[in-house]
Amino acid sequence: MTELAIVTGAPGWLGTALVRSLVQGLEEAGLPATPGRQVRVGKLPGSDDDELKVLGDQVIATDCDITDRASVDRLLEGASGATLFHSAGIIHPSKGRQQFYDVNVEGTRNLIEAAEKAGVRRFIHVSSNSPVGINESRDKLFDENSPCRPYMHYGKSKKAGEDLVNAAFKRGNMETVIIRPPWFYGPGQPPRQSLFFTMIKNGKGPIVGGGENLRSMAYVDNICQGLLLCEQVEKANGQTYWIADRRPYTMNEIIDTIEGLMENEFGMKVAHKRMRLPGIASEVAYVVDLLIQSAGLYHQKFHVLSEMNKDIACSIARAEAELGYDPKIELAEGMRRSIRWVLDQGREI
Repeated sequence: MTELAIVTGAPGWLGTALVRSLVQGLEEAGLPATPGRQVRVGKLPGSDDDELKVLGDQVIATDCDITDRASVDRLLEGASGATLFHSAGIIHPSKGRQQFYDVNVEGTRNLIEAAEKAGVRRFIHVSSNSPVGINESRDKLFDENSPCRPYMHYGKSKKAGEDLVNAAFKRGNMETVIIRPPWFYGPGQPPRQSLFFTMIKNGKGPIVGGGENLRSMAYVDNICQGLLLCEQVEKANGQTYWIADRRPYTMNEIIDTIEGLMENEFGMKVAHKRMRLPGIASEVAYVVDLLIQSAGLYHQKFHVLSEMNKDIACSIARAEAELGYDPKIELAEGMRRSIRWVLDQGREI
């Protein structure tokens, strides 16, 4: 473990959780705090860093736009021997399709080049399930040997980012590790995730097709455990790992679990209904999404709907065997903590 850790992607959801884990440890996972270790955070200029400030003096936040090479160079000054956790990225761009490539590819390129120049020891890259796409069959989970079939331009941009990381490994100037977390959840979630809770409460939880399609999910602290292990385990160098909850869930199970928690543990009145759509709805959304993105644009709702009847599920066996990865939080407990966090923020569901 190096004395300096550098994190991109805070004060975003995962980035903030990772910084907290680096400082405070993950007690449930048996990973201790590291008092005295400096954590340097590259935060988007103009973003709120209040959640970082409360973590103490060992966290130093500095403005950094990863699409600006000069900004990246400043972030990595004096970073010889450091570990760089790259969790910054964009999944729902506000400026159209090109933003995927500006951030997820060129931003990653800037960081890799600057990290090599600065003498960073290990570069840990947060990718996605999207470079691999959709499962060919429900009984064949993704593993690290699954062929890449990127899903839409987000998937293509994340695959291109992985290619840059793998090229850096081959150059031999610094160590690299890639993780692929799927749909993640937990405290700190963005408004779109809280809206999902509201839809379920109001009887509009979306089930496209029969709802038996499998989705791997990753509780945010499980991802942080995986990231910390990727730094600590020497043989992780040059490898790619799926990091998720222990098993996939069906869409029916996900929605049933959230509904049950809201009613039975949080005393909410729930509608006990679903917004059921035929499977063809996702296929139509896919075509519309494809046309929109072909025009250089992006529409979040069509993109999300296009995936709602798909199997996107992985095996974590390699991470368990090689990293000692042992995800402690499963769906019910993770969603319980998520709902409680939303309510603690004074937000309605």
